[in-house]
Amino acid sequence: MRSSNPVFSRRGFSRDNGYAGFNTAPQAGGAAVGTQGNPYAQQGGNPYATNPYAQQDVQHGAPPQAPVRTGGMTMDDVVVRSAMTLGTVVVGAILAWALLPVTPSSYGLAIGAALIAMVLALVQSFKRKASPALILTYAAFEGVFLGVLSEMFNTQWSGAPFQAVLGTMAVSGATLLVYKAGWIRVTARYARIGMTIAIAFVLVMAVNLLLVVFGAAPDGGLRSMGPLGAIVGIFAILLGAFFLTLDFKQIEDGIAYGAPREEAWLAAFGLTMTLVWIYIEMLRLVAIFSGDD
Repeated sequence: MRSSNPVFSRRGFSRDNGYAGFNTAPQAGGAAVGTQGNPYAQQGGNPYATNPYAQQDVQHGAPPQAPVRTGGMTMDDVVVRSAMTLGTVVVGAILAWALLPVTPSSYGLAIGAALIAMVLALVQSFKRKASPALILTYAAFEGVFLGVLSEMFNTQWSGAPFQAVLGTMAVSGATLLVYKAGWIRVTARYARIGMTIAIAFVLVMAVNLLLVVFGAAPDGGLRSMGPLGAIVGIFAILLGAFFLTLDFKQIEDGIAYGAPREEAWLAAFGLTMTLVWIYIEMLRLVAIFSGDD
């Protein structure tokens, strides 16, 4: 299984069929699974495991164990980096809201910031190593875009950004609760089905955007501010929750299987992209249900 985020998909963070995609041995104290039980495991084994006796352990019936590594990624690392990245987004959004009035020129600046953020995200996604400066720069530009967008929505639908933030927190918290309770089991099949649906959704939205641009759907088509737009928005938020479950799984696997500490930046980056997705969709949904367009 690969993550929904290209950030994680290049790092080996995967547990196909519920097993680890670092593919051999977890850190001491983590859940140990032998490669023989994982039909999707790569033959190269865990690139972060350095225990020369791991295979002998398997042969004698004991689960392989990697030695305790120094400098491995921990949950504290992920929390701190996520706080820094999301904090940069929030600061950028607050400054954009406070300093940029709602004018056509500010809309253009917001679009420009969104395009720059997208380019930076793509660059980081294809880099072999995490670049904290690049990730934080992405977060800053993303924050400018969200600040202008939120101010625009707040001008027409007062309080919509605050409600969208609460909604994003609720969706994220509920998804984490469901994931930790084991009600959702992130397997290769789960990921394949979800990603197929997500890709189809993005393609349909791209076609809808072209129809809107060329005037074939002047009311916004599937992204209208009516009941159809609400249904599409709810579906998009559910997709965001799906992405979160994959992100949680990648982080859990990275910690258990000894990912280097710098991978925590990639975890923060992936979570930020997913939360931005949910917030934007939640913002539109709040506006739709406000009924004042």
